[in-house]
Amino acid sequence: MTSIREIIEDIIRVEGGYVDHPNDPGGATKYGITEKVARAAGYKDHMKDLPYGIAHNIYYTEYVVKPGFDKLAEINADIAAEVVDTGVNMGPAVAGKFLQRALNAVSGAGLVVDGAVGKRTVNAMADFLRSRGSTGTKVLLKMLNSLQCVRYIELTESNAKNRSFIYGWVANRVNI
Repeated sequence: MTSIREIIEDIIRVEGGYVDHPNDPGGATKYGITEKVARAAGYKDHMKDLPYGIAHNIYYTEYVVKPGFDKLAEINADIAAEVVDTGVNMGPAVAGKFLQRALNAVSGAGLVVDGAVGKRTVNAMADFLRSRGSTGTKVLLKMLNSLQCVRYIELTESNAKNRSFIYGWVANRVNI
């Protein structure tokens, strides 16, 4: 089973090192951590110097534990990896909403689509996967990736600067 540590390491590998792309509204990043997020976590030095360990801790705290995605990993590591990755790239609330929308559509879970992954969302996912088995995991992953891809298209349609990123987003983040 994939661990939270492995999920974060995979994300850091995809995000790469220091980048300061002029079209990125997030500004300078290292390992995918924006300067704003790094500063909020107490990092004060230049982004080029952000240590791997601090980036890993930020991912764990801000993109796994705070949004409740660690509870998903206890049920299904593949779904957790997808939700964490989407949360990193689009924000944890967006990732949570994608999961809630997909679960409502596929199982009639009746979840409030608020992005907060709490006990009801976790239980709805567990119930769905228990009833559908490995095929359920595949279907839920396809749904999550489809929502993610549509969001990338919408972001690019609303801001032409995102054309600089959409190819990489889809190539590296949408896995169907």
